Amino acid sequence: MLNITDHLAIADDEVEFSAIRAQGAGGQNVNKVASAVHLRFDIRASSLPERLKERLLALNDQRITKDGVIVIKAQQFRTQEDNREDALKRLAELIRSATIVCKPRIPTRPTRGSQTRRLEGKTRRAAIKSGRKPVSE
Repeated sequence: MLNITDHLAIADDEVEFSAIRAQGAGGQNVNKVASAVHLRFDIRASSLPERLKERLLALNDQRITKDGVIVIKAQQFRTQEDNREDALKRLAELIRSATIVCKPRIPTRPTRGSQTRRLEGKTRRAAIKSGRKPVSE
């Protein structure tokens, strides 16, 4: 079980792993060992609550495909086990970010004092700039 929050967890069979070869430098070892990990998590087929599924699918994240599958590639570490743990941590962080509901912003109007200060500042600036003009007869 992958614990997301105190009240939310994902079963291990909902997450699919596949081992791939890592990119980048590594000498001869990189061509022989499949140490990187692809994690795939189907949002629609998961046991997550419906509201959380909708929020995850609404996220503008390049790791979420059009089909609603989260794909995470982990290749930071040299061992497959460490990369697997890293991918799970990143999946948990992505889902945790969707659990946070932001309070809607209530637009406010500027106060009369702030409007007055802004206009006075503009008038002062205009006077400074008009003083730079060449004197005309």
